Amino acid sequence: MQQVMLGNEAMARGLLEKGCTFTYAYPGTPSSEILPAFIQQGSEHGVAIHAHWSVNEKIALESAFTAAMTGMRSAAIMKQVGLNVAADALLSSTYLGVTGGLIVISADDPGPNSSQTEQDSRMFAMLAKVPVFDPATPQEASVFAGRALDLSVELGLPVMLRPTATLCHARQNISLKAIVQGQSRPEFIRQPQRWAATPKHRFKLHQQLNRKLLELAADPRFDFAAAGTRQTPPAPYGVIASGCAWALTADLLKALPEDESQQFALYKVDLPYPLHKKAAQTLLERHEKLLVIEESMPVIEYQMGDQQKICGRLDGTIPDAGALNPEIIIAALKHFSGAKKLPSEIDGATAPPGKRPSLCPGCPHRSSFYALKKALPKGIYAGDIGCYTLGINLNALDSCLCMGASISQAGSFYQTFARRGESVPPIAAVIGDSTFYHSGIPALVNARWEGSRFVLFLLDNSTTAMTGNQPTPAAGLRADGSQGPALELEMLLKGCGIEKIEVVDPYRQSELTGKLKEAWQYAQAPDGGIAAVIARRGCLMIPAERKLPPTLQVVIADDECTGCGYCIKAFECPALMVKAEDIENRITIDQVICVGCGQCVTVCPHEAIKII
Repeated sequence: MQQVMLGNEAMARGLLEKGCTFTYAYPGTPSSEILPAFIQQGSEHGVAIHAHWSVNEKIALESAFTAAMTGMRSAAIMKQVGLNVAADALLSSTYLGVTGGLIVISADDPGPNSSQTEQDSRMFAMLAKVPVFDPATPQEASVFAGRALDLSVELGLPVMLRPTATLCHARQNISLKAIVQGQSRPEFIRQPQRWAATPKHRFKLHQQLNRKLLELAADPRFDFAAAGTRQTPPAPYGVIASGCAWALTADLLKALPEDESQQFALYKVDLPYPLHKKAAQTLLERHEKLLVIEESMPVIEYQMGDQQKICGRLDGTIPDAGALNPEIIIAALKHFSGAKKLPSEIDGATAPPGKRPSLCPGCPHRSSFYALKKALPKGIYAGDIGCYTLGINLNALDSCLCMGASISQAGSFYQTFARRGESVPPIAAVIGDSTFYHSGIPALVNARWEGSRFVLFLLDNSTTAMTGNQPTPAAGLRADGSQGPALELEMLLKGCGIEKIEVVDPYRQSELTGKLKEAWQYAQAPDGGIAAVIARRGCLMIPAERKLPPTLQVVIADDECTGCGYCIKAFECPALMVKAEDIENRITIDQVICVGCGQCVTVCPHEAIKII
């Protein structure tokens, strides 16, 4: 039986087919669809599973690891920057090992398209000494999810599965196998020397881990030289690839004329770390030169050995940053082989011109940023990760480091100026509700403890909007739709020692502006401190929020619009646009995408925007 599936759905299927019953995740593109697919497919087949959106990736991995300590099969799911958050748990878990099975799915974003970095999770696997699979297609991702779980059980180690954005969002016919009912009876065997190992015991566990990896590097199941393309006599040029880079290279080589394609022997690596040592040595002896094609870091290349015979990212044959595409691979093959006949261009449509991303029409964050600029016009705006990072387009964000850093940075901005006797400029930490739950709480505790003073501007749209509207703890709604206890932001803020808390609808711009001014005045007062302003209005991507009560019709009076463009520059609503072929560059409203929120009315300095 076959079914067309998204790559992320295929991985969920692979987990279920191998008896995985516990999954924990934090949403992040390109991995977000895996956990919902796991819940849906498990429910459809009547499998007793537990799946949960954890508040961050570290907690997700700690939870999945604990389930694997009891003999269960579990998975922790995240994107590549989330692996950074989970790093402490990951590096320790490889020493301790598991009694069940634990797969860590870390979805990479070469490019990057929706991330702060294009880091390679396989490189992290080398650091943590975790075996890692690199699937090339959605079908292979489904199979490799099962192989990774089986290998984890066999070795007693966590195993990583590293898909990339291309694979996660590709579709393919998936061959379905029977879904296995997982183990129903967990058992925890007390082994304090292992599960609570002291440094002396950790040294022994490290030695055991190294021995397992050496055995795996000699395992014939992962001998990619034996499984590769064979030619007699051997082709002069060997090409080693893994993951989506292999799939793309295979397609390009098939498209070459036969006399040209016979120059190359293509080898596919399923397990980039630890790399099969015998296979690497065999290919170094078999071919005059070897080209390694992989995304995004030279993980295989580093492990190959004789660098004089290796071409790839290290010698510049392949660029050292960016996602691979047909043009890059054709150019690399051409440079590598010295061939002049290989096509230098790939036929295809020209890519359309790009358009920078912007907040949705009616997005409450847009109104929040406009109020922030009016309230603290000469302020420092420390930003964070989420939809609201697009506040940079509105000149309302000055920094964006990582999840939760807005609060840490706001605290440090204050200390930097205050401790040097300088006049402290207005400082605001801008953070979303989901990001606050993820990693803002410890940062706020630290800032309060340090005695920092700033405005905590919490943009609460009641969801994890950027990654697909997953629920936050404030709603109490769990991943499977069941209701749990709601953890309100106000309660958590009070628990962190914040005494001044205001909640405002960002559509009430004048009120929000006033509350932000008051918050900074409180932060400056002798008996003041950190002041929190929560701008609360639901994301319009949530179905219940799409109909604004009442929906307004907004127009622009041509005789009053001067064409100054201030509304577009200062507010950047996609519904605001320059009239086509208007010599005065007057503005009009695209009624197709306008949601009728009416927020742009207050923006026009000439009062040309009207509600009718």
